[in-house]
Amino acid sequence: MTAAPYSLPRGIDRPRVADWLQRYGVYAAVAALLIFNWIFTDHFMTTDNLRTQLVQVSPVVIVALGMALVIGTEGVDLSVGSTMALASSVLPLYLGYGLLPSLLVALLAGILVGLVNGSLVALVGLQPIVATLALFVGGRGLALVIADGQLKQIENQNLLDLGTNSVIGIPIVVLIAGVLALLVAFLVQRTTFGRQLVAIGGNRAAATLAGLPVKRVLIGVYVLCGVLASLAGVLATARLTASDPSSLGNLMELSAITAVVVGGTPLTGGSVRVLGTVFGALLMQLLHATLVTHNLHDSTAQMVQAGIILVAVYVARERRSR
Repeated sequence: MTAAPYSLPRGIDRPRVADWLQRYGVYAAVAALLIFNWIFTDHFMTTDNLRTQLVQVSPVVIVALGMALVIGTEGVDLSVGSTMALASSVLPLYLGYGLLPSLLVALLAGILVGLVNGSLVALVGLQPIVATLALFVGGRGLALVIADGQLKQIENQNLLDLGTNSVIGIPIVVLIAGVLALLVAFLVQRTTFGRQLVAIGGNRAAATLAGLPVKRVLIGVYVLCGVLASLAGVLATARLTASDPSSLGNLMELSAITAVVVGGTPLTGGSVRVLGTVFGALLMQLLHATLVTHNLHDSTAQMVQAGIILVAVYVARERRSR
């Protein structure tokens, strides 16, 4: 006699629960963490600590915004961490000419990385994970060659101000991340490019038959992801006051993918949840800080985060099966 398969209690619609969790679960989780820390964690909910958390998560948010666009096309970009390192390595070489020229060169590095990744995906036809794996490895190697394997201290005060100064009490890096989130949301929801991006992720074959510029949009998406990653590398360099291509951006691709998935954007493409991505990054940052504050080992924090990723993927699968 076989046991009956497990089912939810009568009256609970599993697909509807999955739909709610994917739409609102990340916001509820962030709120729950904040309430928990307000009650049980001394000094966690102070202005200084929350400011620190926001500053630390801002580069992740910026990279995750670009990753969300790529995942929206049913792709992925494994090279974002190496792109950060590459931008950081070229930055000190041109600071002697001023902040603006050095920033432009760093962003140009991101554009070139995006062009390579996008061309391999759109023109050559490689799978995104394979196409971006090349620069995941080679990009950091090139960054180390450019920097001669050396950590370089940043002395340009204008650049350092980007990492430390505030405007109306809000850190500049947080303001930049917030403005970029608004711009990406506008791009996705209000522009033809954004609608084409979502359509391509939903069904690339149908988008091609409908006459959409699939190749051009795909290249553009990877270029945007590269630019955002390089900007995150610049801001991280300013905050750390040094260019260190050997470690800057390590595992950033995993952090960005996690933020996107936990934020409700499906890995199968066809949707981009910008606000969810921002809150996904915040959730991972607050969760890690909470666990460490309560004297749990960093490895424990990583395992908990892994569990949340599995839950997010399961919820997305349940919602698709509806």
